[in-house]
Parts: sequence; C-alpha cells; structure tokens
Amino acid sequence: MIDVKAILAKYSKELDRSIDLYLPAEKPDNLMDATVQYPRAGGKRMRPAMVLAAAGAVGGNKDKAIPLAVAIEYIHNFTLIHDDYMDGDEKRRGMTTIHVKYGGPTAILAGDALFARAFEVIAQLDTPDNVMRNVLKVVTRAVWDLARGQQMDVNNENGEEVSMDEYIETIRLKTSVLFAAGAAGGALIGGANEKIVNAVHEYAMLLGVAFQMFDDVLGLVGDPVKLGKSVGNDVRKGKSTVMVTHALKNIKDKGTMKEFRSVLGKINATEDEIQKARKIMEDAGSVEFAIKMATDYTKRAIAKLDILEKSEDKEFMIALAEFAMARDV
Repeated sequence: MIDVKAILAKYSKELDRSIDLYLPAEKPDNLMDATVQYPRAGGKRMRPAMVLAAAGAVGGNKDKAIPLAVAIEYIHNFTLIHDDYMDGDEKRRGMTTIHVKYGGPTAILAGDALFARAFEVIAQLDTPDNVMRNVLKVVTRAVWDLARGQQMDVNNENGEEVSMDEYIETIRLKTSVLFAAGAAGGALIGGANEKIVNAVHEYAMLLGVAFQMFDDVLGLVGDPVKLGKSVGNDVRKGKSTVMVTHALKNIKDKGTMKEFRSVLGKINATEDEIQKARKIMEDAGSVEFAIKMATDYTKRAIAKLDILEKSEDKEFMIALAEFAMARDV
C-alpha cells in the first residue's frame, strides 16, 4: 500500500530547495515578501510531484524535470494569490492572504512576478529544442485556459442555474489544466511519445475534475479547522458547484426550494443558514451525487495509465488519484 502523504512529503522536501532557489531576493522588500509567502509556505505540492512522477513513469530522468516542477508550483501559487484577491478570502492555509497583508495592488504584482519567474525557470530546462517548444506550448495553453475557467467561475457566482456540462467545463479549465500541463510536460521531458503524452495528459485532466469536485464537497461539509478557512463560502457566493447544480434540479418541494434560494448567493449568510442549505443539499442527495461523480472521474483517470509500464512512479500516480478522493483537507 503506497503512503501518498509520505511520498508527497518526500517530494516536497526535495523540491523545497529548488523552489526557494529561484525565488527573488531583490527590492522592493514588500513585493518580494508577498511573492515568496505562498511558495515558501509548503503544502501538498501535488502538481510539481506529478511532473516528476510522470517523467519517471515514462522511463525518463526525473531530475531533468525539476525546473518544470518548480515552474508549475509558481504558476499554481500565482493563481492562488489572484484567486484570493478576486474572492475576497482572508485566509489561505491558515495564513493571512497576500492582498489582506500587503494590499491589492501588491498582491496583483506578486502574482505577476511569480508568473514571470515560472517561465524564466522553464527556460533552464535541459531538453532538446523540440521538447522545449512542446513543454512551452502545453504550459502556455494551460495558463490561457486557467484565465478562461476563472472568468467562467466568476460569471457563475450569481445563484443562477448552470448546466452540469457548463460546471464541468469550468472546473476542467480552472483546475484540471495545470495538473495536465505538469503531467504532460513531465512525460515530454521523460522522452514519451505522443500517444503516451496524450494519455498522461488526459489522466491528469480527469484527476483534476475529480479533485475540484471533492474540493467543493470539502468546502461544504469539511472541517473548517483542517481546511484553514470557513465552510459554506461557495454557497454564500452563489457558486455553481456540482452539489448546487444537482440540488437546483432535484429539490421538488417549492418551500424548500425557496428557502434554499434565499441562502444561495447571500454573502452575509449566517452559519445557521449555511447549515440549513447544507442539509437541504444532503436531503436532495446532492452531496452523495457529487462524491459518486468525483469517484467515477477518478476511476476513469486511473484507467488512462494502463498504457504505462509497471513502475513505482506509475503506482504513485494511481495512488495520487485515489488520494484526491480521500482527503480531509
């Protein structure tokens, strides 16, 4: 049985030095402090770990993929800084968010700085020119799609009904594409052919959808202490999660629907109101539906790895997909 947390901790420790190595030590101090806060705070490092695992799973040298792993982590943290600012969140992993601590303008610039540094790091990859071009292509496309997905997510914060297909496309763009860019980029650096790269890319896309669906579940029914933030914020913002989308289709009682809609999108909803909305979704089978759908995406993701030869890295990638559905944070 693979201990995913232990392997992620090992990857994190190995990557910490490289992640820190490329971080700036320049002026002005407040911008530099804001820029380094999230990358140095650690975390599960799932995305950079996937880069290295994919490179190893296709038979490549994982060390050569380290710059891409670092860059993917920088891009991920750049999106977190901007997401927190757009969402108005005050806490991230138990820390004060960048825009609250340093101000909105500095938060935007810190995200921009991490984004720029990511591509400077990618430029240091020791790969043939054609591989470098393909890595840049998959990463830049992912960032483009991230912006599209984030805007779709913002557009959906109005409590209006969104189709399940629209919801899945939103989280595919907002969450999956960076997982997929890391996995495909790692496979490219590892020397995989196009068929294998595409399979690994699809594995990570499906995993990312499952990851975000389960993240939405945790955002409703998780432990706020472990999450490092309050639960129910998606309900307050009227966000169209899989549970909300399912509930709006399946609540039959008009009074219950009226009560649910009265809370959905109410930014100052009390904890009692959030708990009522949560119970309504649980009674409608929406939470169970979300978990079942995320589980199905996880199984489909794992099946994409059948193309790979047996290896420890492949087994880790399988376990990582399963871990995404077994988190409590």
